[in-house]
Amino acid sequence: MASRVDNLYFFLLAVSVFFSLLIAGLIVFYAVRYRRRAPNAVGTSIHGGLWLEVTWSVIPLMISMVIFVWGTSVFFAMSSPPDETLNIYVVGKQWMWKFQHLDGQREINELHVPVGRAVKLIMTSEDVIHDVFVPAFRVKADVLPGRYTNLWFQATTPGRYHLFCAEYCGTRHSGMTGEVIVMEPTEYQAWLSGGSGEGSLASAGEKLFQDLACNTCHRPDAQGRGPVLQGVFGKTQSLLSGDTVLVDEAYIRESILNPGAKITAGFQPIMPAFQGLVSEEQLLQLIEYVKSLQTQPQGLSR
Repeated sequence: MASRVDNLYFFLLAVSVFFSLLIAGLIVFYAVRYRRRAPNAVGTSIHGGLWLEVTWSVIPLMISMVIFVWGTSVFFAMSSPPDETLNIYVVGKQWMWKFQHLDGQREINELHVPVGRAVKLIMTSEDVIHDVFVPAFRVKADVLPGRYTNLWFQATTPGRYHLFCAEYCGTRHSGMTGEVIVMEPTEYQAWLSGGSGEGSLASAGEKLFQDLACNTCHRPDAQGRGPVLQGVFGKTQSLLSGDTVLVDEAYIRESILNPGAKITAGFQPIMPAFQGLVSEEQLLQLIEYVKSLQTQPQGLSR
């Protein structure tokens, strides 16, 4: 996105500079050209000027519409990640960044990504509002407690790039920094394979799913007291209230922490709340496990 953001920025800058110089120049020109030359001189009264009024109304309107359309296209491009992305979970905490790769790799204040591949960050906060800002990529997004926000980028050049928190988050806000390390694909795979060997995020979520006894109610054979989770992610779910909801990361998170908020149609509100019992990292593990059930015949929901 960097080149598209820069092009729009320099266009806005050029328009601002052009009209600033034009207006300032005209002020000086008219001040000199039509200055009073005699103490008793009186200026000629001018009434109306239709074409002048139309001109300085239409031209700014056209420029504003160009800025609007151009800015909208950049905004939607930045807000719409490609279908195939490398998903990485991000948890902001005073005063550090915690990253979790789907393969199980964990990082603090460093994010390794491959060059030339679209990367999607799925972000939340453990405490207060933070903000992920990578100036070199021209990307920035708030990281909110209790919600998931997304940001995506595609690095084009290997190297190390600064990562900042751009939202004041406490006394050590200025020290909440990090680096995005962009690597060649082969180097990235070598780095990824050199992890701790704890297993993928989904496998950790599966173990936690069983440790919390979620599998006793959410059974794949539809005989449990909770909904079947196989293939539920990304689908529309009917609720007991008659409404529908898209099963995404935010919905699954809410279902774990406050299962009574949105009850699936055909089921009773008997699931216990896990608010305060699971950490943000564990929530991400459970969410990734539910997402993995798209391809595995097993079954978390409400």
